[in-house]
Amino acid sequence: MFKNRSSGDPFDPSKRKGYLSWDDYFMAIAFLSAERSKDPNRQVGACLVSQDGIILGIGYNGFPRGCSDDKLPWAKKSRTGNPLETKYPYVCHAEVNAILNTNHASAAGQRLYVTMFPCNECAKIIIQSGVSEVIYYVEKRLENSDTAYIASHKLLSLAGVKVRKHQPLMNEIHIKFEEL
Repeated sequence: MFKNRSSGDPFDPSKRKGYLSWDDYFMAIAFLSAERSKDPNRQVGACLVSQDGIILGIGYNGFPRGCSDDKLPWAKKSRTGNPLETKYPYVCHAEVNAILNTNHASAAGQRLYVTMFPCNECAKIIIQSGVSEVIYYVEKRLENSDTAYIASHKLLSLAGVKVRKHQPLMNEIHIKFEEL
């Protein structure tokens, strides 16, 4: 994790090489947040950041506060066809949680880093909260012509929310708690 930390020369005045770019840093936090999700099928994370580079909120997909994740279903499909036996009516998306977890800071004019392109419902909340830019890592659903994600693109575009795909400068980041 800390490669290129020091040249070994105590008189070397240069900064270390190989540090994270801001975009990689905030996207990595979104990825780390996704690791908190208990969803067995999809883990999504989000990180809301001010224009000054201050983290305002983070979130991941999961059930609402106070709702036991042992008493609600994690299934994608119901054996009986009953949608209430699936996770979909219950799960809060990562984007919503990041915006709501801001300790009352305004999301207006801020950037939202998300591991997966937001659905149309999240796009509505992103727009209504005033987020000015969405930086996403992957948009799997657009490849399948998923209506919700096509609608999301349309809504974000019409609302003037800047959208861009994250282009990482680093391929991976290793975290080893025993190394400092």
